Amino acid sequence: MRLEDFDYDLPERLIAQTPAEPRDSSRLMLVDKAKGEIFHYLFQDIVQFFNAGDVLVLNKTRVIPARLIGQKEGTGAKIEVLLLKRIDRDRWEVLVKPGKRLKQGQTVVFGGGLLRGELIGILDDGNRIIHFTYSGLFEEVLDSLGEMPLPPYITAKLNDKERYQTVYAKENGSAAAPTAGLHFTEELLQRIRDNGVEVLEVLLHVGLGTFRPVKTEEITEHQMHTEYFSIDSETAAKISLAKKEGRRVIAVGTTVVRTLESAAGLCQDASGNVLSETEGWTDIFIYPGYQFKIVDALITNFHFPRSTLLMLVSAFAGREMILEAYQTAVREKYRFFSFGDAMFLV
Repeated sequence: MRLEDFDYDLPERLIAQTPAEPRDSSRLMLVDKAKGEIFHYLFQDIVQFFNAGDVLVLNKTRVIPARLIGQKEGTGAKIEVLLLKRIDRDRWEVLVKPGKRLKQGQTVVFGGGLLRGELIGILDDGNRIIHFTYSGLFEEVLDSLGEMPLPPYITAKLNDKERYQTVYAKENGSAAAPTAGLHFTEELLQRIRDNGVEVLEVLLHVGLGTFRPVKTEEITEHQMHTEYFSIDSETAAKISLAKKEGRRVIAVGTTVVRTLESAAGLCQDASGNVLSETEGWTDIFIYPGYQFKIVDALITNFHFPRSTLLMLVSAFAGREMILEAYQTAVREKYRFFSFGDAMFLV
């Protein structure tokens, strides 16, 4: 398939700059892919579309303040470092801006010396490897010095950093939020549970590769980024049982889809379970023609034109159906991207 097959026109004014308040007051587009019908609601109305016995799967990752501003040791030149992926305790894969200003073996100083980072490697894709030195706990140092890495299309100031976290975020590690989850409140999740829905959690640490544009005209030639994911044994068993019993598994966001479908591809369970306890790195690329093994319904935001995320939802609901839904969203002035409105694909 061609990259141009996943294009659409989006007026810049529809790119959301601030989150809805309260969270569940955002709009919700319900897309019935079987009937080819589209309906409009508020996100807080979503409870009525769950069935008792459904399994709702969340991504419990938490965004870290991954943007660090420092000075090059010796010259004082400004250097920005964006943490992408933790390699081990003190080594990170990062983006450096401006990259040409920092040579291998040189050091960046942050917070007057609270944190120091030496450039020890340059990768083929231009990312860097930095080794950090500090006193105490890295997480505490990062919390005091780092800034929240909002996507570049959000230019408005975010006054409350927690609004770029889901209410169920637990494990630090993401460079971007799993934004489909931003619409949920604790109260809404409780109403969903009260309706007989089982709410489970998996983990995928979102990398900024999520925002990397596809540059190949033939989409199958695109090289996907990798992201760390894990599913514990109890969650895997519960999802496997739901699939055996014909109950729906509903993913909150494309990160949950990537987690579940990646884990299904690795499952070696001889008892017929579709999932087993697993962790690792995934570079799964889901585009039209993919046969879903786990996910039966999907809650997601509206995605960039020509993006791998748009290709994923097109694989799930059909390219023509998705493009029709996006045209409708533009016409009805839905809000797009991270702080925008949501879709429920059933």
